[in-house]
Amino acid sequence: MANTRAYAATSPTSGMAPYSFDRRALRPDDVAIEIDYCGVCHSDLHTVENDWGGSQYPVVPGHEIIGRVTAVGQDVTRYQPGDLVGVGCMVDSCRTCSACDSGLEQYCIEGSTMTYGSLDRHDGTVTHGGYSEKIVVSDRFVVRVPENLDPASAAPLLCAGITTYSPLKHFKVGKGHKVGVLGMGGLGHMGVKLAKAMGAEVTIFTRSENKVAEAKKQGADHVIISTDKAQMKAAADSFDFLLDTIPVAHDLNPYLKCLKYDGTHILVGLLTPVEPALQAGLLVTKRRVVAGSLIGGMPETQEMLDFCAEHNITCDVEMLDIRNINDAYERLKKSDVKYRFVIDMDTLKQG
Repeated sequence: MANTRAYAATSPTSGMAPYSFDRRALRPDDVAIEIDYCGVCHSDLHTVENDWGGSQYPVVPGHEIIGRVTAVGQDVTRYQPGDLVGVGCMVDSCRTCSACDSGLEQYCIEGSTMTYGSLDRHDGTVTHGGYSEKIVVSDRFVVRVPENLDPASAAPLLCAGITTYSPLKHFKVGKGHKVGVLGMGGLGHMGVKLAKAMGAEVTIFTRSENKVAEAKKQGADHVIISTDKAQMKAAADSFDFLLDTIPVAHDLNPYLKCLKYDGTHILVGLLTPVEPALQAGLLVTKRRVVAGSLIGGMPETQEMLDFCAEHNITCDVEMLDIRNINDAYERLKKSDVKYRFVIDMDTLKQG
C-alpha cells in the first residue's frame, strides 16, 4: 500500500482540504499511475456538497485524470512504465453482463464502479479519485493518451469529451446533418468541436447575445438566441439532432419544435425531472425522439481520444493550483470558467 497525498472534503460544508490515505497494492491486472493533471467537473462539486445525496465522506473527487504509468501488475501487457494514460469516470464494472460484453461498461446491469465515491467490488473500500498524486486502476479501465495531445487540455476529454462524443457517434452524426448544441459550457463547446469534426453543420443555442462571438470562435456555423421568438420560429423543423448539455431544468418544448420529423433531442446534461412537462403532441405528430446518453464505454473512450488526436481537438481550460480549489468551486457555481478547470498536480506536491 502506498500513502497518497490528496485533497478531500470531510462533510458537505467542510470545503476541500489536504488529506492523505493509502492506495492499494497492485492486483495482477492493475496499473499504477502518477497523476499529472486532473480536470474539475461540476459533478465533483455536486458530490462534495452532497447535492444528489448519498455522498460518503471523506470524498476525494476527480475523474478526468491523465498521468504516467509507474508500475503494472503481473498480468498487464498493454501498458508499461512511462506510458501516458488516462482514467475517466469508471474504474470497474461486473465485466460479464450484456452491456459490459458489448464494451458499454457505463450501462453495466449491476452498476459501474465510479472513480470516486463507489465501493470497490473486491475489498469494499470507497474509491478515491484524481485530486491526488497517484491512482491504481484495473488496466481495462485505463486508456492510452496519444502523445500529440496536450495532456492538460486533454484531461477533460475523459468526461466532457466522451459525454458528447458517445451520443454523436451512436446516432451516426455526420456530413449532411444539422446539429443544434444547447448550452455553451464545458460539454457544449466540446459538442461543437466534435460535431464539426464529424462533418455536421452546427448551431449553438444560447440565451445570451454576449456568447455569439464566442460560439463562432468555437467553430459554430450559426448561433440562435433561444429567448428570441422570431429566431426560434425561423428554426422550426430544421434540425436532425439537438445535443442538450444544459444541466438544470429547462423547457424542452420550444427546442422540440426545431427538430425535423424523425429528429432526436439528446439529453446529456440533465439528471433531474424534466420541467415543465413535455407536450406529447410535439413528439407524436413528427415522430420525434427524446433520448439520453451517459459517458461512454472503454473502447469508445479510446476511440474518442484517437479521434481527438487525429482532428487536434482538446478542451479549452484554465489551469488551477489545487490549493485554490475552494475558490474554483465558488467560481464554478457562477459558471465563471471557460470551459474547464484543470488541476496541475505539481501544485499538490509543492505543499
